[in-house]
Amino acid sequence: MDNNNGSQDMNVPVEGVAGGGTSYGFNDGGINSEPLKQSTDPTEVPAADLVNVWCMPNTANVGSQETPRPLETINLLAARNERESFQIAMRPKVSWAASSPSGSVQIQCSDLCSSAGDRLVVGQSLKLRRVVPVLGIPDALVPLDIPVTQLNLLPGETSVIWVSIDVPNGQPPGQYEGEIIVSAMKTDGGSSANLEKHEKDQLCMELKNCLDIMEPIEGKPMDEVVERITCASSSLRRILFSPSFAEFISTNGSTDMMEEDVVSNLAVRIKLRLTVWEFIIPVTPSLPAVIGVSDTVIEDRFGVEHGSEKWFEKLNLHFKWLLQYRISPYFCRWGESMRVLTYTSPWPADHPKSDEYFSDPRLAAYAVPYRQVISGDDSRESYLRKEVEILRSKPHWNKAYFYLWDEMASEIYAYAPDARVLTTYYCGPGDAPLAPTPFESFVKVPNLLRPHTQIYCTSEWVLGNREDLVKDIVEELQLDNREEWWTYICLGPSDPHPNWHLGMRGTQQRAVMWRVWKEGGTGFLYWGANCYEKATVPSAEVRFRRGLPPGDGVLYYPGEVFSSSSEPDYEYLKLYESKYGREEAMGLLEKTGVYMGPERYTLEHRPIDVLRGEVYNTCRPS
Repeated sequence: MDNNNGSQDMNVPVEGVAGGGTSYGFNDGGINSEPLKQSTDPTEVPAADLVNVWCMPNTANVGSQETPRPLETINLLAARNERESFQIAMRPKVSWAASSPSGSVQIQCSDLCSSAGDRLVVGQSLKLRRVVPVLGIPDALVPLDIPVTQLNLLPGETSVIWVSIDVPNGQPPGQYEGEIIVSAMKTDGGSSANLEKHEKDQLCMELKNCLDIMEPIEGKPMDEVVERITCASSSLRRILFSPSFAEFISTNGSTDMMEEDVVSNLAVRIKLRLTVWEFIIPVTPSLPAVIGVSDTVIEDRFGVEHGSEKWFEKLNLHFKWLLQYRISPYFCRWGESMRVLTYTSPWPADHPKSDEYFSDPRLAAYAVPYRQVISGDDSRESYLRKEVEILRSKPHWNKAYFYLWDEMASEIYAYAPDARVLTTYYCGPGDAPLAPTPFESFVKVPNLLRPHTQIYCTSEWVLGNREDLVKDIVEELQLDNREEWWTYICLGPSDPHPNWHLGMRGTQQRAVMWRVWKEGGTGFLYWGANCYEKATVPSAEVRFRRGLPPGDGVLYYPGEVFSSSSEPDYEYLKLYESKYGREEAMGLLEKTGVYMGPERYTLEHRPIDVLRGEVYNTCRPS
């Protein structure tokens, strides 16, 4: 989770074993560079002579030995209410520092501006994170200071910055342009040229940026006000601790953050263009992706007592953080024999916070607990009856589901005949086979679960590469009786099938939701977002659970250690399907080469852009 303690360079305490957009202009070859035969003083030579800088798409795993590529203008395409991202890679050519291993660079960002004067503001829409390896694989994203940050580079290693841009719902469409500037720094921390003037200009610019952020807060939603204050505070703190603050004199008249006299002409400039499309990605996801968060892991690592005020605060933080990634979180508490208590809100149904959670338009589905999360005086039956009566009177009741493991559903139906019960399974009964083959037995499971289950959630592992078997599964369901088919991934399937294991290609991980759309599931479940090994302090090393593939059950890391995305390709396919029908949408998916099956999907990023561009060009408002 986002937690920046001010350190940009760190030894990551992890147990060890060993983007999207268009027109990146890179190829599979590297860049041949001759050793620098002149001064390595960054105030005298271009930064490009000291460090290679290039860009990569967000689906690439850019490791420490990634070879340099040409640097070209970044062209991104995004709908409104969408996050788009790419990566900046840097690899030193020579060492220009005496005190650090190779040298330091400063990264400076500008707002993205349109010709009409609209902006995507640094710190609100544009953010930087450092890509940090986990088990030797680039994975964790550590927040960096913005609009200016500084990094130390190591000789012979590629360092990577993750750049993300969030486009608000109401952002005017059009083309936005900005720059990201990489400057080599002197060993004493000074800038690469015109040190004294540059420092003063930068301080002036940062103070002005704080004013720009804070002045328009009147009448804004509280979440936005908090975000603006946080961003301004970060900038002010950086200024306060600047070595030259005591010498700063506010006499500079510069007003444009990226004017030529503010930064050295020796820097590497990355041109960034973002085209914001007219259409809006739905605030409420078209397909609920419900993902578990272990409350016991939170309790152990953060030292909070179950049911305490701090406990509620930590759960609330996790819920809000995950919700922004199009995830519908549910908290879970595992018991014996894999029995699990699931709940989306830790508060009872009549608490204002529960209504706030369930009414949030970003939440596509919520889990209702079958018993009290916090022990109370009510019996289980009394508690369940009261919860259901309250929730059934709410407009958001159609989002509710119960995640159960046995026939407790009959009690629920006594109070709410229209309740939805979700059951996960990956095989048929082992003691009394229902059919001649294991798969045929698996297909007949709904006959055992009915009428206690409405959402049949099956493992993608069962299908292997046989997508044609989906038809057999769905034919067993009573769709006219509100029965649904969801899928989940847990442990398997393994490579080369789509999953979220550590080290899988970016397109392979993204293919998880392509597969859900193509197979026609109406929901998706993932068992755990924070299910790493037990630890009793927030900053303890991150250990994946023994017996599980590395990364299984872990979608984010504790911010105290160092601080993943779910792309809305599903929404693009849904939009195309709504206009031209499912058959045409299926043809587009295959024609562009994005996804043909569990073992046949793109390994490169460009087909993703082709798909997105085709959807936009055919579905754009006339």
